[in-house]
Amino acid sequence: MFLYNDLTRKKEKFIPQKDREVSFYSCGPTVYDFFHIGNARPFIVFDVLRRWLEKSGYTVTFAQNFTDIDDKMINRANSEGITVEELAEKFISEYYKDADALLIKRPTLAPKATEYMPEIIELIENIIKNGHAYAVDGDVYFDVQSWDKYGKLTIQTQDELLSGARVEIDERKKHPLDFALWKAQKPGEPAWQSPWGMGRPGWHIECSAMIKKHFGDTIDIHSGGVDLVFPHHENEIAQSESATGKQFVRYWLHNGFLLIDKEKMSKSLDNFLTARAAREKFPPLAIRLFMLSAHYRSPINFAPEGLEQAMNGIERLNNCRRDLHFAGEHLGTGEGGDLEFTQKISDFWTKYCEAMDDDFNTAAAIGVVFEAVRAINTRLRDGVISKIVFDSADKFLSDVNDVMGIFDASGQDNIDVSRIEALINERNDARKNKDFTRSDELRNSLAEMGVLLEDTPQGTKWKYSARA
Repeated sequence: MFLYNDLTRKKEKFIPQKDREVSFYSCGPTVYDFFHIGNARPFIVFDVLRRWLEKSGYTVTFAQNFTDIDDKMINRANSEGITVEELAEKFISEYYKDADALLIKRPTLAPKATEYMPEIIELIENIIKNGHAYAVDGDVYFDVQSWDKYGKLTIQTQDELLSGARVEIDERKKHPLDFALWKAQKPGEPAWQSPWGMGRPGWHIECSAMIKKHFGDTIDIHSGGVDLVFPHHENEIAQSESATGKQFVRYWLHNGFLLIDKEKMSKSLDNFLTARAAREKFPPLAIRLFMLSAHYRSPINFAPEGLEQAMNGIERLNNCRRDLHFAGEHLGTGEGGDLEFTQKISDFWTKYCEAMDDDFNTAAAIGVVFEAVRAINTRLRDGVISKIVFDSADKFLSDVNDVMGIFDASGQDNIDVSRIEALINERNDARKNKDFTRSDELRNSLAEMGVLLEDTPQGTKWKYSARA
């Protein structure tokens, strides 16, 4: 497996520190609101990378944090008249509702910043002891001029970084790029006791402390959106490596921007969209397939035509699998072309694996999946299939679904499979009893639900279409 490492700007063979074990940390949400559709992209694509690593035989410890204390959270909690803790718990719960709907697996670890104050304080103390941070009036700042490797991820000098950065103006700082490790308490803010007085951590330090606590000084993979490269991930590297003297992350992965109608999402442009609102407009599986339809490092444009195409794709995938399972209930004996077909399916899996192993190219992998679906549909149209044909096709689709989570539409497209099948059985009974009026009524009711029927010698097949 090869991954593009943003630290070295090249594809590298993936070799974890421990044989067949992967430590993987991905930046999670700040829980002051519903997460937006731009956040959904890294949550989905790195969920699939985790699944692919697991499918490839690795044991993966996957951590995704919750930032549950920062300025936005304090302001939102004050405006709602609740505590920051109450706000965090509310939106952590809402996060899981959206993430579960999008079939994002629960992380192995889901640390919250407020649970790691001793580790955060200890890490800051080590940075100060090593001469890379300073305290002033209860605040603690990282001294970027003391760290000659600052800019190693962005591959820019401090002057270049400063020219393109939005930095907090504070005359107490030695350099404009110096960033807060600890913030002194302001009136009415939550705070924790520290050697520098009551206060709370800066944004960047929490990830470093969580990683060190659970994984040690060095982690295999750290991921997030490209917008986090600077300052967040650059600052993580500086504070972690200055404290430990060890390499912080072996492979840095960042997904490209998600655009809304070809523009960067922004509340000022009135194109801000939460994942909650998006999945009220589009089936969650279509959103998931859409996010995987471009290479993770490329920008992707979230527009109706792309989602429409993804909806069509989900229907094709799920209808293929449903038709295959229907055929699996009426298996015949083997034929001369069966081994040729199973070899073709095996070749598709090989091509799928090659795409996924080549810098996690989900776009190419999905292309292979649809090639396979076309071949399966063609074989199903040829007539009754044998067990060897069914087993090879079903295993391919199941293996793909284990990784991408794009096949099982039950409950994802607002359809009730058990109700549909009950209505089909009732219609079949009406036909047997020659009650064609009732049979037609049931067919029409199913059509209104988006269910299309096909009567075959083996029984009634059905397909779902959101636009039927």
